[in-house]
Amino acid sequence: MNQHEADHIVMSVPAKPEYVGVVRLTVSGIANRAGFSYDDIEDMKIAVAEACTNVVNHAYEDSGTMSISYLLYDNRIEIIVADSGQSFDVAKVKEHLGPVDANRPIGDLKEGGLGLFLIGTLMDKVEINDESGIVLVMTKFLHGNEVDQNVDGIQQTQPEQ
Repeated sequence: MNQHEADHIVMSVPAKPEYVGVVRLTVSGIANRAGFSYDDIEDMKIAVAEACTNVVNHAYEDSGTMSISYLLYDNRIEIIVADSGQSFDVAKVKEHLGPVDANRPIGDLKEGGLGLFLIGTLMDKVEINDESGIVLVMTKFLHGNEVDQNVDGIQQTQPEQ
């Protein structure tokens, strides 16, 4: 599969708490099939659940839907959570993405700061488009059979005896 092609899986679910678990299960199944490690899958499940919970809690007065897109590339997965049930043009949304700005006042983001901070620590890259509603793009790179990147760092930072 070349770098520009991706398997694209799209789901739209009611923005209700009982559907967050369905999205978590879907992430788990897709990421497992793509070859991600157990730890990476657990991180993605927490990040996606957090993003979806934010939509459930903040996006709508009454009821609405949320769209979740999964783009599977050969070296990564991009998970897009949008608080609009309308189908959206992924390429157009990605043109207007920006990094999540930690210095921006929390009130500017419907999700609230802590959720975005948590998502940022669990995923390799997080971008946001908040022009019309919130579109959050979370990326996790497939490290394959590489040794966990933190292992060496932990060993090197221990004080010598």
